[in-house]
Amino acid sequence: MSQSLNAIIARVTDRIAERSRDSRAAYLSRLDKASARPRRQKLGCANLAHAFAACPAGDKEGLRGDVVPSIGIVTAYNDMLSAHQPYERYPAFIKESVRAAGGVAQVAGGVPAMCDGVTQGYEGMELSLFSRDVIALATGVALSHATFDGVLCLGICDKIVPGLMIGALTFGHLPTIFVPAGPMPSGLSNADKAKARQLYAQGKIGRDELLEAEAQSYHSPGTCTFYGTANTNQMLMEIMGLHLPGASFVNPNTPLREALTDAAARRVVAMTAQKGGAEGGGTPIGRIVDERAMVNGIVGLLATGGSTNHTLHIPAIAAAAGIQLTWQDFADLSAVVPLLARVYPNGSADVNRFHQAGGMPFVIGQLLDAGLLHADLPTVWGDGGLEPYRAMPELAGEGGLAWRRSPTDKSGDASVVATVASPFAAEGGLRVLDGNLGRGVIKVSAVKPEHRVIEAPARVFDTQEAVQAAFRAGELDRDVVVVVRYQGPGANGMPELHKLTPPLGVLQDKGFKVALVTDGRMSGASGKVPAAIHVTPEVKAGGPLGRLRDGDLVRLDAETGRLEALVEAEEWDSRGAPPPASEDSEHGCGRELFGLFRNAVSGAEVGASVLQFPYRQG
Repeated sequence: MSQSLNAIIARVTDRIAERSRDSRAAYLSRLDKASARPRRQKLGCANLAHAFAACPAGDKEGLRGDVVPSIGIVTAYNDMLSAHQPYERYPAFIKESVRAAGGVAQVAGGVPAMCDGVTQGYEGMELSLFSRDVIALATGVALSHATFDGVLCLGICDKIVPGLMIGALTFGHLPTIFVPAGPMPSGLSNADKAKARQLYAQGKIGRDELLEAEAQSYHSPGTCTFYGTANTNQMLMEIMGLHLPGASFVNPNTPLREALTDAAARRVVAMTAQKGGAEGGGTPIGRIVDERAMVNGIVGLLATGGSTNHTLHIPAIAAAAGIQLTWQDFADLSAVVPLLARVYPNGSADVNRFHQAGGMPFVIGQLLDAGLLHADLPTVWGDGGLEPYRAMPELAGEGGLAWRRSPTDKSGDASVVATVASPFAAEGGLRVLDGNLGRGVIKVSAVKPEHRVIEAPARVFDTQEAVQAAFRAGELDRDVVVVVRYQGPGANGMPELHKLTPPLGVLQDKGFKVALVTDGRMSGASGKVPAAIHVTPEVKAGGPLGRLRDGDLVRLDAETGRLEALVEAEEWDSRGAPPPASEDSEHGCGRELFGLFRNAVSGAEVGASVLQFPYRQG
């Protein structure tokens, strides 16, 4: 039985609602106006004929009138991303399911989907964060034809789901379901993969051995199996009620996955106005994604030790719905949300073991019973709140679906999923840092307590390549705070500094006190080395991180939330701006196309976005 809502959860939610009162009201007003606008049945004859010209005869006949629901599919399919390759077959499959439910489905449009795993450490990674806003724009274009009564969004990976969410929320009057494809089966363990990377960084194995280890890890269709941004996206969609219950981590190309996809297609038809809309238990996405749902998403992020990238994405998503979040909201929630999952890099298990141990249904059940989630709110599954999301899907007779309620007392593997009564940590995995170096975030769920307070001399770099060169030269074999500046969104698009993880891990393993401080991003699978990231204001915008000099003593204290240069105030205040950043990031690999983005992007705490909503915070 669920307890009454935790007082801190309630207080933070109320604070967000009060802060967002005017902007949320403006958003809902626009949503109501959009709901009243005529759609397909009021289009001019030539317009409507264009919309169904390529349809089969039966679909064409259905779209002539106003009775048959039209479902738009927005897909991020490409077959270079392992996570998105299974989507190749989805449109044809979904169209049959929608027809069987009495509707017509069309592919409304495609959105770009780049792979951070391919681009990390190279020029293309500087387009990655901006791709989220491009995806939002492409989603808007796909849905702009105003012919659809419901939407299915096909996307999984890092920037794709947040981009689809932002785009879908601008069409918040439409019922929308997110349809996952699931993680690849387990291959080489994440721990063995990380070991191979460290051995390569030390020169103890060659490229062939490293490539073989990576190929054994990333080996088939499906999402990568560590708990990075892509799988955190799936958690977020489920705990916010935008997936079907238990849908996140079912493997691709299995009968259960097909049954869930079929059920999602049928469900979105039932949610349309033609099939009863809200009266039939369906709620448009703009009404589902309210302050309570956003708080539930943050609670899920903290309870599972999810990706730090969501301290950027969640505020950006919220802004699209007129909701204003701050990092302080994350920090205050973290103080009361326990850590319930140990999934790599926060443990040795992958997401398949997490799902087998009870996964999202067990975690949601634990959080509900502890009063740590808003329970009574709409979802795509109906108006029954989150209660149905504590059940695991399974195949029933003749390919049907049934849901089995998750146990309430213990998980299937206590080393992977814990109870609220006996959590892995009393607090969530994220902290906010503040001080004379600016404001940033740190993921501590994978950082051992003895590494959470670091005081050491700074070594300042402008690129991650320079850090790697210094590591290879032995210049970092000491206690050191590695500072990488000019990595913010306005400087170079805020690429993940993923390739710093192995060398910094090697230094820590040697017994040195090591930390990273940057105005850039770390991998969504940030690991065991303490990293103060997303430091804002960024250096290009005059942020104080630019005042640091080699040898300055820096203190990173994740326990008290401080990030400070231990420099005399008079000396600190006298320092001017650092030399300007290199212009290398302005050219090559398509970066020329994103100059406008770099010049217009907002700060990290409000989502690092170029999208300017009329109801968005400053």
